[in-house]
Amino acid sequence: MDTAAKKKSLDISLYKGAFGVLMTGLTQEFFTPFILFLGATARHVGILNGTMNLFSSLIQLFSAEIVERFKSRKKMVSVFIIVQLAALSVIVALTIAGRMHYWIFIFLAVVFVAAGTFFQPAWASFLCDLVGESKRGEYFGWRSRTLGLLGVAGMITGGLILHGMEQKNLLYGFCLLLGLGLLARSMSFLFLQRMREPPLTYSKEDVFSFLQFFLRLKKSNFAKFVLFVSAMNFSVNLAAPYFAVFMLQDLSFNYFLYAMVTIAAPLALYLTVRRWGQHADKVGSLKVLQLTSKCFPLIPLLWIADQTPWYLLMVETFSGFLWAGFNLCAANFIYDAASPQKRTRCIAYFNVVNGFALACGALLGGFIVRYLPPLFGYKLLMLFFISAMLRLVVSWTMPRMLKEVRHVEHIKSLDLFFSMIRLRSIPGIDRSSLRNAQT
Repeated sequence: MDTAAKKKSLDISLYKGAFGVLMTGLTQEFFTPFILFLGATARHVGILNGTMNLFSSLIQLFSAEIVERFKSRKKMVSVFIIVQLAALSVIVALTIAGRMHYWIFIFLAVVFVAAGTFFQPAWASFLCDLVGESKRGEYFGWRSRTLGLLGVAGMITGGLILHGMEQKNLLYGFCLLLGLGLLARSMSFLFLQRMREPPLTYSKEDVFSFLQFFLRLKKSNFAKFVLFVSAMNFSVNLAAPYFAVFMLQDLSFNYFLYAMVTIAAPLALYLTVRRWGQHADKVGSLKVLQLTSKCFPLIPLLWIADQTPWYLLMVETFSGFLWAGFNLCAANFIYDAASPQKRTRCIAYFNVVNGFALACGALLGGFIVRYLPPLFGYKLLMLFFISAMLRLVVSWTMPRMLKEVRHVEHIKSLDLFFSMIRLRSIPGIDRSSLRNAQT
């Protein structure tokens, strides 16, 4: 596949991705408010998030084999987008008919999310083959920022719609959100059909089972990396699904305030992710992972300190800044560590372990919160505190076991942090070079 064809497919992928993130911003980001509207409790929110992550992870055990059977990553992605469209159509139809129950919604939401995450390894491998190795950090940072801002726009639109319908009929508001999400996913599917896929051949040497991958946890740098990210996400997801519950039920935020605080993190993420990518290309993905993970324990502690809306908005902005670096460099670490032939399988196995950890965190948080003593009057604040302590343990112990997979410049974590917030420049990443990179 020549360079011109790759560039054309990469350009088309932006439109596919744009409608995809709009769909997510209008639908999936409001799953928790929707299930609470249907009469669910914090326990059901835990079940929703836990089962979505659990099934999304387990199904990816078969992701690489399905791609090989289809003999095309594009075909595989197309089929499971159709599954998503079917699940979302049923959700829309039952909601309009007034027959939606939270248990039915949990089932359909699991199908919808699991189908979307099932094709992600193939889609990531597809995209990665269209991008030059030396520019992955910068390109995926730019792509994440560009598309992510559209997702934020979708979340703002959704929040405004629900806020406008709050005093009238919230059911119609949720119906409108889900219908717009269905339209956006349909457009995403149509643009995917216009893309061309780089050829990819497989050999028996590239195939390894999940058991073989698991048995190498003690020896493999990549396996240790998977364990670290999964342990961190378990610690985070012990509390993460319940920030929404805390705002809507304990703090009695309206949907507009809820949307504004929720949007702060992804907005900060997408505004800073390209800068993180440029730094990661210079200093390596591992250094960024080490820095951001050590800051993660601060987030739930800051939620405990105060709960005023403007304060929480700033806390979530800081959270988004950290997650921009962590998520981008976690993905880039896999791209650097895995060969093209093994990349789909490596991403799938990473998602299996990480998704299982996310599911366990959400389910455990929902189970234990009922038995926790209140902290400053709220049981959820005690859950946030436990999450912070677990994050602290993971961030200060596990990254030491990892090695960077490519040659990069050595830099202290404080120098990296100061360069990111523009108080100090890393040589080769000054303000003028950043401006030139953005033109």
